[in-house]
Amino acid sequence: MEYAKTYTVRWADMDPNGHMRHSAYADYAAQLRIEYLAEHGFTLRRFAELAIGPILFREDTRFLKEVGISEAIKVTAEGLGLSADGSRWTILHTIYKADGRPAATITVEGAWLDLRQRKLMVPPAEMTEAMRQMPRHESYADIVRPGK
Repeated sequence: MEYAKTYTVRWADMDPNGHMRHSAYADYAAQLRIEYLAEHGFTLRRFAELAIGPILFREDTRFLKEVGISEAIKVTAEGLGLSADGSRWTILHTIYKADGRPAATITVEGAWLDLRQRKLMVPPAEMTEAMRQMPRHESYADIVRPGK
């Protein structure tokens, strides 16, 4: 099982060297996460109603192959870890070139922020369930926080 979307690299994604700029890789990964959550009932409007937002603690990108303008790329999302209460998560994104070769991997570690209290929070149960439904990478491991 795979969660993936295909995008066409835009002119605005390019850098002066003629390949996709480093931050565009993260933009496509973030777009995929937002689309995944929207498909599971958590649209941007729903996030605003709940006053919840995702935050990242770490984002690690590994660049493997150049990506050029107007190139079709496939972006995938696989769960690497989730805490029992759904408050913390780790996702691995892979960006593939049209020929199937990996162009980059982006690993993100994040949590949910209560936008009113400006504190980390446990999300609604249905959001945790949506995160549980994300396809899992072969190295998936539950996130266990000391003292929790």
